[in-house]
Amino acid sequence: MFRFTTGDRAELYGAILQAFGAANERLETALGLDEVRVRLRDVGWLDAIADDDLHEALRQLQRWQLLDLVQNHAENYRTAEEYERRNLQYSLTRRGEAAFAGVQHAMSVLAATGALQTAVLEAITDRLDELYHLLGEPSSADRRIFSTLQELEAHLEALLDNTKAFNGELQRLLRAEGVDLTVFREVKAATVAYLQEFLVNLDRRGHSVAAAVARVQSRSVSILHERALRGAELPPVTGADPGTVWLERRRARWAGLQAWFLPSDESRPRVEQLHDVARRAIVSLLQVLDRITESRRRSSSAVQDFRELARWFAAAPREQDLHRLWSAAFGLGPARHAHLMHPDPELISTATPWSEAPPVEVSALLRTSGRTERFSRTAKVRDIAVVKAARAEQARLERAQLEAAWDQLATDGPVRLSSVGALDHTVFERLLDLIGRALAARPDHHGNRRALTADGRVEIVLQPLTDDRSVMLRTTHGTLTTGDYTVDIRTPGTQPTTAPRRAAG
Repeated sequence: MFRFTTGDRAELYGAILQAFGAANERLETALGLDEVRVRLRDVGWLDAIADDDLHEALRQLQRWQLLDLVQNHAENYRTAEEYERRNLQYSLTRRGEAAFAGVQHAMSVLAATGALQTAVLEAITDRLDELYHLLGEPSSADRRIFSTLQELEAHLEALLDNTKAFNGELQRLLRAEGVDLTVFREVKAATVAYLQEFLVNLDRRGHSVAAAVARVQSRSVSILHERALRGAELPPVTGADPGTVWLERRRARWAGLQAWFLPSDESRPRVEQLHDVARRAIVSLLQVLDRITESRRRSSSAVQDFRELARWFAAAPREQDLHRLWSAAFGLGPARHAHLMHPDPELISTATPWSEAPPVEVSALLRTSGRTERFSRTAKVRDIAVVKAARAEQARLERAQLEAAWDQLATDGPVRLSSVGALDHTVFERLLDLIGRALAARPDHHGNRRALTADGRVEIVLQPLTDDRSVMLRTTHGTLTTGDYTVDIRTPGTQPTTAPRRAAG
């Protein structure tokens, strides 16, 4: 069924099935050769393909029983060529529909990330409560029971699919390696926060769903399914009764709902297992975050080095080993405790053994952070008055330029864009920004588009013209060619004058 996904022409086969799938959505069950070409362009296949190659691809899909060949006897044909091109039509078989749906489902699963949505639990509770009330109404509510049951099953299926997908992504996240540590740490920290938010009131929502399931069961689930079957109005088919298969599916879905929230065998509900999985994931993620944080620190520090060296000295079996260790660590230097000095070094001979020399006081800061205290002069306080004055002057100049640009662009009434003369490039950028804002706005019932600047001080009203004239806007940096419009640039709230005073620029 899925042989079309492999081989040299797999992309063409997939595009053809996608074209037939898009046609099915438009209730077009059969396509001719020319219609297949049109549908191929619609689904994004832009490569040129000869008629013989397209015929061969369609016949291959027919041999794989994905397409069915039919003849269009209801059409009138004027020529033999027209008969040859339009008589033979192709349609999807059941296997073809299943193959296309399978590929679509596979692509959606690959793109899905899953989610833990507490809103789905609330929706399940609401649908169960609605079913409970509908069961107490007369038979006229059978259709509503059917539609509500369908919504309940859809919410349950969404809960299961999203939970499975999220759990899979979570386990892959715990095993992920070889990625950027900064991004990795941010993702895991955000996942921990997401899980903690999900666990808030999860027990309460789970108990609410269980209570709603018990209320519906008190009014008989079999009656619920029987009334939903009547409301489904299934079409008659040859062979087995479709209602029997339909009821079996409903019972299986209800059993799944019970297993999640109110098991009949008094076993543990799966929603509580989800609670445990989320908590274990939080613990595991926090442990991984601790390891990432530890690995991002310095691989070695003076504190760790001195502590490890002290362990080596304490474990040395003989005095000769102590001297060898000292020589390897400090190069037979004087007894100065590595790099620290006595208060008066001249009183201690350099030939004094380290075991007989007086101890050197070690700073507490050195023991904790590997650095010693350093005392220096306090840095001068920076005078930022000049910087503030320069920034204020720059802001004033920019504001003045902006005011000048708005004053130059003001039209005092509607004018054609073609009447705009040569513009300074800065003013042109302001005009282009205004036109862009207007084109992005939704037109009103007159076809006018209105937009404001970011500060709300200038408004533009843009109206397209019926003719197809183009206009060239010249600046010091070049020329822009665009369609002609009627523009009105003014202060918001003011009304345009009957006769414009001047054009922009």
